[in-house]
Amino acid sequence: MAGKRKRTTTALSLIALILSAIGKPVYFILIHIFIALYFITSTVFDLLKKLILIVKNINLPRLPPIPRIKFKKRSGGVIYSKSKINFSIKKRYIVLFVFIPILLTTFYTLLLKDLPSPNELTTRQVETSTKIYDRNNNLLYTIYKDKNRSIVKLENVPQNVILSTIAAEDAEFFSHPGFSIKGMLRALNKNISEGKLQGGSTITQQLVKNALLSSEKTYIRKVRELILSIGVELHYSKNEILEMYLNEVSYGGTIYGIQEASLNYFGKDVADLSLAEAALLAGLPQSPTKYSPFGNNPDLTFAKQREVLHLMKINKYITQEQEAQALKERITFAPNKQNILAPHFVMHVREKLIEEFGEEMVPTGGLTVKTTLDLNIQKVAEQAIEKEINLIKKLNVNNAAAVVMDPKTGEVLAMVGSVNYFDTLNDGNVNVTTRLRQPGSSIKIVTYALGLQNKLTLSSIIDDSPIAFKVQGQKDYLPKNYDGTYKGKITIRQALAQSRNIPAVKILASLGVNNMIDLGQKMGITTWQDRSRFGLSLTLGGGETKLIDLATVYSVIANQGIKNNPLEILEVKNNNGKVIKSVVENNEQVLDPRIAYLLIDVLKDNTSRSPAFGTNSKLVIANHPEVAVKTGTSNDLKDNLTIGFNKDYLTAVWVGNNDGSAMSRIASGITGAAPIWNRIMTILLQGNDPAEWPIPEGIIQKECYGRMEWYLIENQMNCPKILEPAASITQD
Repeated sequence: MAGKRKRTTTALSLIALILSAIGKPVYFILIHIFIALYFITSTVFDLLKKLILIVKNINLPRLPPIPRIKFKKRSGGVIYSKSKINFSIKKRYIVLFVFIPILLTTFYTLLLKDLPSPNELTTRQVETSTKIYDRNNNLLYTIYKDKNRSIVKLENVPQNVILSTIAAEDAEFFSHPGFSIKGMLRALNKNISEGKLQGGSTITQQLVKNALLSSEKTYIRKVRELILSIGVELHYSKNEILEMYLNEVSYGGTIYGIQEASLNYFGKDVADLSLAEAALLAGLPQSPTKYSPFGNNPDLTFAKQREVLHLMKINKYITQEQEAQALKERITFAPNKQNILAPHFVMHVREKLIEEFGEEMVPTGGLTVKTTLDLNIQKVAEQAIEKEINLIKKLNVNNAAAVVMDPKTGEVLAMVGSVNYFDTLNDGNVNVTTRLRQPGSSIKIVTYALGLQNKLTLSSIIDDSPIAFKVQGQKDYLPKNYDGTYKGKITIRQALAQSRNIPAVKILASLGVNNMIDLGQKMGITTWQDRSRFGLSLTLGGGETKLIDLATVYSVIANQGIKNNPLEILEVKNNNGKVIKSVVENNEQVLDPRIAYLLIDVLKDNTSRSPAFGTNSKLVIANHPEVAVKTGTSNDLKDNLTIGFNKDYLTAVWVGNNDGSAMSRIASGITGAAPIWNRIMTILLQGNDPAEWPIPEGIIQKECYGRMEWYLIENQMNCPKILEPAASITQD
């Protein structure tokens, strides 16, 4: 035992000497702390044995007998004689018998009990896959069902792979004794500032965590990891540790080890990787889901690759010329062969699971996830998009996205993020439903909701005629209608139903941009954060939104003013079958139900919209007059949308191009997205009876301009005999 301690002390002292000699005084000071810690770890049982021997052989003084207490009777009762009880036990015996055993027992229980041996690095921890199901228990995706791993010798790994990995994960790998003081200090700073337990882990610590310890985020586990890392450094050479790490680490999904990563992402052996490819793979282990080139955000993959190449240059592993050349290299990925249904939705759900349960828990925790998706509806949406896009490709329309939602609950029933998820060459894996796009006129619904909150009625008159708005420091703002014509004095119903631009801008000018932003955020818009960016064009789609946000806004109207945040996960169970996440009600009344009813009445009014769209357009669902719908097209023809609903289903569709190029001859909103929307809604409502909208209390119907019109009971108006501009819609 003495010989083992001597070798241990010699090895650690040598490390301390080397580190101090090369000018790292912080290491020199702290290494002695860890020398003591490791020394206690390796000798604790020996100390306990010696302690027992000492206790057995020690000659302790006899304890004096406990004196008897004498009683004397008196007329007033019983009194005690004064006797002194003297226990002359010295403090060192209390420490010997009580404090030291407790300290050693605590140390052993918390840190050493069941601590694996460094020799067990080849032992693999059994992991259980996470399964994602639709609402009807159809399996959509299995995360990490198998660990695909091919062992590769370090001598067969090119230098670029080794150096890029070290630059990305642990630049001090060849100089530290298993832990990095700089990394620990960075992690400590993050822990304090963000309130999260971060690792600051070296390659050695990551190897220990992945192969020998659990992934729980506790300080006790971090200390155990650190102790074991020092032991690993003493048992193995740096090259051996690096080889084990490269074969152990996850590169995303079922891909474990650098060889499998090279085969899955590039279809080539690790020995054939270029510098650019090596740098891309080196960035994946930090967050395989976030940086995956097959995930929802491939742009983050290349941002991380650039970061790794920059770190390689800083550490003088490559020259500036090599960095520049690698950045110019065009990366070609192997086909993504994942067995997956509803891929954009599944990846969206996986990101949410990782946000809540962590990057390590999701692939290894054996979770059972029941989602809101209906696979049958998903297939309807996918097929509708595929068929219709093929018909309009001649209009330079190459992509489409759709969301189907239950407006009563916010449950996402289908999500198609692009035409072909597996077409990574054309960014098919990008989920457009969660990306920023211009909503065009579809956002006018917020403007008109705001107007109806502020004394407007559906029979209020507004002048659809040319107008110039003064903008300080800029040219006058001259809004135009999509068809280049003007209708003159029309009602609010006509203005909304026919999607006239100038009336919407006039209403917003009267009521204020900030008020529209406030209402939009209440109804579900999450992207209007920088208010300084927006002006009157906001009502025409000048503020980028997400398709999923627009679906939420329209679901508020369909749900009588009640907002439900989008819901994708119904239930999550752990590997023991215990429910660890379930649906929590999040509904909120954000709009007067009467105003929601007025808007629905306009959006389902085919007669009022027919001057702009025709009487038999793709906005009409046969035998379902209750369906309400609105279109939108951005001014630059890059985005085209249709959003419509009844009480049970809400479908939002976008068409356009991922590269931002403009479409051809897409104007009113019925050419691109509407046919896809119509096909989806027609199939969903086939065989269903029309479901009339319930009339809320507090509204009345009166005749005006030759039709029966709805009014809020407190905002009735006498219908004028001639069309006159409404006083509340004058320009400021």
